[in-house]
Amino acid sequence: MTEKFPARGKRGMVITNHPLASAAGAEILAAGGNAIDAAIACFFTLTVVEPMMVGILGGGMAHIRLADGTHTIIDNQSLAPSATHQTIYTPDPNAAPGTMDTIGRKNQVGPTAVAVPGNLKGWCEALDRFGTFSRSDVMEPAIRHASRGFRVTPYLHDCIGDAAADMTLDPEIARLYLPNGKPLEVGGRLVTRDYAQTLTDIAQHGPNHLYTGPLGRHYADHMAHAGGYITQEDLTTYKTITREPIRGAYRGFEIIGPPPPSSGPLHIVQILNILEGYDIHKMGFGTTETVHLLAEALKIAFADRAAATADPAFVRVPVEKILSKSYAADRRSRIDPNRAQAWSAEVAPETSAYTTHVTVADGAGNIVASTQTINSLFGARYIVPGTGMIPNNYMHVFDPHPNQASSVQPGKRVTSSMAPVIVTKNGKPIYAMGLPGGLRIFPSVMQALSNLIDHGMTVQEAVEAPRVWTQGHALELEGGISQPVFEALRDKGHDTVRMPTVAGGMSAIHFHEDGTMEGAACWRADGTPIAVGGGLARSGVRFRPEAIRH
Repeated sequence: MTEKFPARGKRGMVITNHPLASAAGAEILAAGGNAIDAAIACFFTLTVVEPMMVGILGGGMAHIRLADGTHTIIDNQSLAPSATHQTIYTPDPNAAPGTMDTIGRKNQVGPTAVAVPGNLKGWCEALDRFGTFSRSDVMEPAIRHASRGFRVTPYLHDCIGDAAADMTLDPEIARLYLPNGKPLEVGGRLVTRDYAQTLTDIAQHGPNHLYTGPLGRHYADHMAHAGGYITQEDLTTYKTITREPIRGAYRGFEIIGPPPPSSGPLHIVQILNILEGYDIHKMGFGTTETVHLLAEALKIAFADRAAATADPAFVRVPVEKILSKSYAADRRSRIDPNRAQAWSAEVAPETSAYTTHVTVADGAGNIVASTQTINSLFGARYIVPGTGMIPNNYMHVFDPHPNQASSVQPGKRVTSSMAPVIVTKNGKPIYAMGLPGGLRIFPSVMQALSNLIDHGMTVQEAVEAPRVWTQGHALELEGGISQPVFEALRDKGHDTVRMPTVAGGMSAIHFHEDGTMEGAACWRADGTPIAVGGGLARSGVRFRPEAIRH
């Protein structure tokens, strides 16, 4: 039994984690735009209605499949400013295991936490290369919601409360989101006029308004005044990278997604290669046997991720080895079915759970699965004065210790767990999916794929099914995993803990053979699928009033 219902249509599908953003994308599709036009409209709108998750000063990965079957990855990830270096932060000696915390939280809050942004450039490049609508057209819904306002959801209200302690330190963000010192009320109207003007200027002048123009100069001046590391040259020289996707096979399905510095698809394929040696369907969903196997495979993947997965311009990532069936077979042979093991897992770079994802398809066969973020909840938790822009705090993703795969180095792109994947069978797309959730993203996508392929779930069941996660320490289990399984896993040596959620709201599309698209969003966020059905009138048909007999 699922909490939400899927949407179905043949002319298009849009799924985001806010209904107004989904509506913006559906509006573009209904007006004749393609999936790329719709996806970019969704992201600009999300910067307004989901400001705690994404903004133009963030970074991310876009996975685009065109109707001709070609796949393109646009890497618009953030990178370390030129003024940074491996010892620019001092690790906090009292930090909990698995965290990247530093003394003074300089890599978490404020201008010193901000990496060079790539979102705005990446979105505009995707639109210019593959879209059909103008920048002004796709940005219009975002500008409308920013200038006229929108209703605050319970989710946004709760997120403000979670970040309030840091947000009170910046008068501009506090004025907007913490009026009278309290989070915006549910149902209240949020108007962001400064941001509306910033978006209007970008719609008119393009992304160079930030990267080489007056907005960028204002931003660089602010950084210099506030002690941040980003310079005008960092903005001017920023470039996206077009990458070839990685591909892996699982039980007759091809899994396609971004390569490093996105670690997600690489390790999804690695884990599925391990699982392929077992009859997962016979083992059953959510059983002790299955969850134990998932946990061991996750620990193996995180050990490899920590040791070797980073920006390939700085670290040699052994992609072919990690993707190989023989390597999976070797790791599989060492799994003890009766006992949890340690897999020499180092601490993986920490990535934030606060991100957003868009999955869009049009009736012509174009598909976009894209994950974008400002990293933590409300990013660096301040607003660039007079602009409405909330910067990322992506420097918290880099390892503050020197000589590690993800240590800070100028120009290095952040490593993420983003996993915007498209799955094909016999060369035709069958699934597209993704979600926010930091280190829990790719394990969640992997589990959804197993739910679909091994357990025969519907797409709605697959995105909502209970999840598990570990990187070698505690084994997190959502409430849907039964208590007897919880106890049995503990008996096998797992440090089991209950969690209300593992990762965020997943969105997924199932492409049926008859051309119907089935879109699903899970209960973990405000995810909303909107399908475009119906169609235009038959050719040659028109209404003739004179034909009516009274």
